[in-house]
Amino acid sequence: MPTNTWNRFQQHLCHCPEIGLWLDISRMKFDDEFLSRMEPSMQQAFDAMLALEQGIIANPDEGRMVGHYWLRSPALAPTPEIRQQIESTVDRIESFTADIHTGRISAPGNKTFSKLLIIGIGGSALGPQFVADALGSSTDKMTPYFLDNTDPDGMDRVFSQIGDLSDCLVIVISKSGSTKETRNGMLEAQAAWQRSGLDFSKQAVAITGDGSELDKLALAEDWITRFPMWDWVGGRTSVTSAVGLVPAALQGLDIRALLKGAQVCDQITRSRITTFNPAALMALMWHHATDGCGNKDMVMLPYKDRLLLFSRYLQQLIMESIGKELDLNGKPVCQGLTVYGNKGSTDQHAYVQQLREGVHNFFVTFIEVLQDRQGSSMQVEEGVTSGDFLFGFLYGTRQALSEKGRESLTITVEQIDTATIGALIALFERTVGLYASLVNINAYHQPGVEAGKKAAGAVITLQKKVQAFLAANADETSPEKIANAIGATEQIETVYAILRRLQHR
Repeated sequence: MPTNTWNRFQQHLCHCPEIGLWLDISRMKFDDEFLSRMEPSMQQAFDAMLALEQGIIANPDEGRMVGHYWLRSPALAPTPEIRQQIESTVDRIESFTADIHTGRISAPGNKTFSKLLIIGIGGSALGPQFVADALGSSTDKMTPYFLDNTDPDGMDRVFSQIGDLSDCLVIVISKSGSTKETRNGMLEAQAAWQRSGLDFSKQAVAITGDGSELDKLALAEDWITRFPMWDWVGGRTSVTSAVGLVPAALQGLDIRALLKGAQVCDQITRSRITTFNPAALMALMWHHATDGCGNKDMVMLPYKDRLLLFSRYLQQLIMESIGKELDLNGKPVCQGLTVYGNKGSTDQHAYVQQLREGVHNFFVTFIEVLQDRQGSSMQVEEGVTSGDFLFGFLYGTRQALSEKGRESLTITVEQIDTATIGALIALFERTVGLYASLVNINAYHQPGVEAGKKAAGAVITLQKKVQAFLAANADETSPEKIANAIGATEQIETVYAILRRLQHR
């Protein structure tokens, strides 16, 4: 890397004034020929992205298109019907939200809804959680809560935080309606409402696929309303669909601004001029840093409390999309890009010590936010604010890592507002798609997730067999004997784990 960092910074800074974003890749140690060497592959990735946006079958496992980019640019949708569905859904969300906020749709007893419980898993929770936490304030129209796991104690904590359920609107999110974690959360919520003497159906909304189990249930029980989840929107890219827009609108956020920020970022990242395209540059930096085979982790270090959940959101978006055993040709490649992170300057007191002096198996993505807060800040030292220290820790850490040969790229945004969050979501969605093309994998299916669900189902089936055996043989405690008796001789360890769990359930 040239020693003149200023010249390298000027050469490799990508500024996108339309979204108030800068991308600095100058602290990545790629050689002078890297970008030109990768340009043919990058152009092929642009071709693949264009075909995706035009509606090719991108997920052959399920025979479906991948259309999250249409959500913020409906005119790109491949059919008039899809365009109309997108546009009418946003209109419906805004109309429904207005009815909730004004009390035209109210809770039993003519109570105005003031709280919001979102029940989902994976992308149906991580995206809405990130948006809610990043943009929430004391002026929110409704306070959001989340059930995002099948942990009974965790659910009890959330119900305790909500308190009075009578003014709480519930949103249940599941495309198929059969996702076990979401189903369990819904059943637990229904039981909590019943214990409180409330009619769950009078306070419930479904976001689901047409004709799904959840859709049929909501229709049969006369829930307040239903919003669509289309098969061409994957969970991890669903935050600009009803999945993310309904909770955000009800919280009081400007969903049109969120969509606009994503739309403008999409326009920028369609550019085939690589040096003007921040998503293309990030994809190339991922390829450079990991040798195109995932041999280094990406550490997300956002220097802003409001971006605390961004790394969790990106873990699913990136790792579920990139972590694939086979490439597009069916060749075993075991691709991946591990993502973890916290926030600055908390990281100064957490794991930056290892980043600077420990095992060198990572690169860093810093995120800087120029605006400290709404309004002016007090001085904590003469001429220096708390935000100045945050800025100092970011650039000091970047320099300290650079001195030890640790690579980093830096994303700078002007402020955290709804449009910026939309732009950041779109930026990383596009980067994932372009990087997947560079390494020749399918970013839009998830066979490993499905395998895990099937394996979990097999454990539950085995538990039922153990329980049935114990009902008739209460004195038997030997895992070996029980496993043999129920035809599970290869699963003695799992039988033991089931017996141990049943003792403590």
